[in-house]
Amino acid sequence: MSHYEKLQQATASHRQWLLDTPVIRRALEGNITRDIYLAFLEQAYHHVKQTVPLMMACGARLPARLEWLRGALVEYIEEEYGHQEWILDDIRAIGGDADAVASATPAPATELMVRYIRDVIAYDNPVGFFGMVHVLEGTSTAIATQAAEQMRDGAGLPANAFRYLESHGSLDIGHLAFFEEQINRLEDPADLQAIIDSANMVYRLYGAMFRNLQRAAGDVASHEGLSHALV
Repeated sequence: MSHYEKLQQATASHRQWLLDTPVIRRALEGNITRDIYLAFLEQAYHHVKQTVPLMMACGARLPARLEWLRGALVEYIEEEYGHQEWILDDIRAIGGDADAVASATPAPATELMVRYIRDVIAYDNPVGFFGMVHVLEGTSTAIATQAAEQMRDGAGLPANAFRYLESHGSLDIGHLAFFEEQINRLEDPADLQAIIDSANMVYRLYGAMFRNLQRAAGDVASHEGLSHALV
């Protein structure tokens, strides 16, 4: 079994918990409101804008034995730079206040996810950063394009309001193949375990972010707080 297959197996239950999130199921059915989509874009902005700084921090702390992985990060940074601006464009397209979103404070689960990975990089094993990559890229590949199509048709949202989702659905297919290649090159079992551990934590925090979107949008159908969303 390859390292990537081990990673997939060791994170399967947490991945399914994320994909079972009610708001994700609603998005895939096109049963989503503008306010919930706007709430999603706001949280996406706050974690996407941290992607490049986190990659740079990871690259700075990788040991010499992983110089090849540092090189891979350089390539990855070039592709990811500035994607938060796409999200702001999507917010404007649905009539949202992009400036207000950019200056707002992220939701607790979103902030905890970023802070957790930053802590893993700084104080644990920087390779653990790739656990977040596994979650975000894998989730995008699984649902982003389909969700964008269903929401555009079902919710009647503007066609130009899905640049972030549509681009990442297709773009991340290539990223995921690249990611798999790098993971399979790892030699130290501790590095793979660091990725597994951080991926499982990020699945919980990312899932909590989604589980609180309805509440953030004022949807009375959702009564979950962060403590319940993390269970």
